[in-house]
Amino acid sequence: MSTVANVSAAKPRTGGAIYRAPLGTTLPTDASTAIDTTVFKALGYLSEDGLVNTNSPESDTVKAWGGDVVLAYQSEKADTFQFTPIESLNIDVLKAVYGDSNVTGDLSTGITVTANATDQEEAVWVFDMIMRNGVLKRIVIPDGKISEIGDITYADEEVVGYETTLTAMPDASGNTHYEYIKAA
Repeated sequence: MSTVANVSAAKPRTGGAIYRAPLGTTLPTDASTAIDTTVFKALGYLSEDGLVNTNSPESDTVKAWGGDVVLAYQSEKADTFQFTPIESLNIDVLKAVYGDSNVTGDLSTGITVTANATDQEEAVWVFDMIMRNGVLKRIVIPDGKISEIGDITYADEEVVGYETTLTAMPDASGNTHYEYIKAA
């Protein structure tokens, strides 16, 4: 039976919607427990495009002589998240984009960003949102690594943002991310 109340949209949770912590940090295991902001760093506002999760298997086939498909198998199942942090003056955003060791200082003393080919660090990522009727949803990525940064545009009429693709990798249980949903 169709139920209108089960149809929803997602908005960022007030006070913070995206967090990053060092790999190995204790993971949240529900949708409502407060995030420890001494460990999980808030990355602030995202662009209006929000968060996009691509979690679709890719398949290949084996054909027999004559062209009949005799086997279909899953060849890949990438789990990626795309988002664009737009707080370009947030030190934690810069560290996420360029690497923790490549960003030093603060706004009052001056920030130095070093861009180089150093491999991106893996981290724990959390996305908090509010669904219809105040239902809370939390996505937890135990091991995520930024795999792509899009072009960064500096222009009069555009916000500076970092179009980011995050690849979620399997944890010890083989899971790439967890989703927790709870009525408020």
